[in-house]
Amino acid sequence: MTKDIATPGRTREILEKYGFSFKKSLGQNFLIDLNILRRIVDFAELSNDTGVIEIGPGIGALTEQLARRAQKVVAFEIDQRLLPILADTLSPYPNVRIIHQDILKADIRRVMDEEFTEAHDIMVVANLPYYVTTPIIMKLLEDHLPIRGIVVMLQKEVADRISAQPGTKDYGSLSIAIQYYTEAETVMTVPRTVFMPQPNVDSAVIRLTKREKPAVDVIDESFFFQVVRASFSQRRKTILNNLTSQLPNGKQRKETIERVLAELQLDPRRRGETLTLAEFAALSNRLMDVFNEKA
Repeated sequence: MTKDIATPGRTREILEKYGFSFKKSLGQNFLIDLNILRRIVDFAELSNDTGVIEIGPGIGALTEQLARRAQKVVAFEIDQRLLPILADTLSPYPNVRIIHQDILKADIRRVMDEEFTEAHDIMVVANLPYYVTTPIIMKLLEDHLPIRGIVVMLQKEVADRISAQPGTKDYGSLSIAIQYYTEAETVMTVPRTVFMPQPNVDSAVIRLTKREKPAVDVIDESFFFQVVRASFSQRRKTILNNLTSQLPNGKQRKETIERVLAELQLDPRRRGETLTLAEFAALSNRLMDVFNEKA
């Protein structure tokens, strides 16, 4: 049996062998706790039919656990210095492919088409670099990839925002965007002590299960998100003030916006953080109709 990568001793041995030093700018914190890695893989519910996309494999600690359970793992690594290390640590696993590319610039759908010809189920599983967590998750969802879901380790604060409910301080445009596409749940919190080097924040694992269709019906997705972002642009302001100051020609359309809010029985003095996904959908759909009528 191959010696596990994710122990403090083995991790140090690998880093010393290659003279590897951590780059703070790349958010490199390697997991050194096997139990936590195995639990992450459990949450992803992999099978012999599953293809896995990983982002930021580091020295291969999570990749190794994924390779033992999935049909194939394709990992995107941006740091060229890690490529020879991964070639070494993952050499026992012929079902792993490392791609040296920034995930944010990758054509992920094309890679999936090429790499997962045999897989009938695709998951994203990763210990994400914390400085770029949100853009990565949003790209995975906005690209409408044929994935079952996403299980990722990220900063606890971001996990709290992703799974937040209306009326809470963590609820915002990120909560709405992710809950629009997925069912979101925080499945585990993780102490900073299980990383090398230790990050300054606590972490959490979230599981996002992709919805067959978005949570609410909207006429225009980009306008829906525009209304959501506008509503949260200044959290202390009312929904009416935010919409009139942030939507295109909002000031000239103030009376129209007030009329739509009244029609939907939405108090104009409410704040964005109190509106549900369904209320935002109704609001954006009606505003779109009325704005188009007047155009």
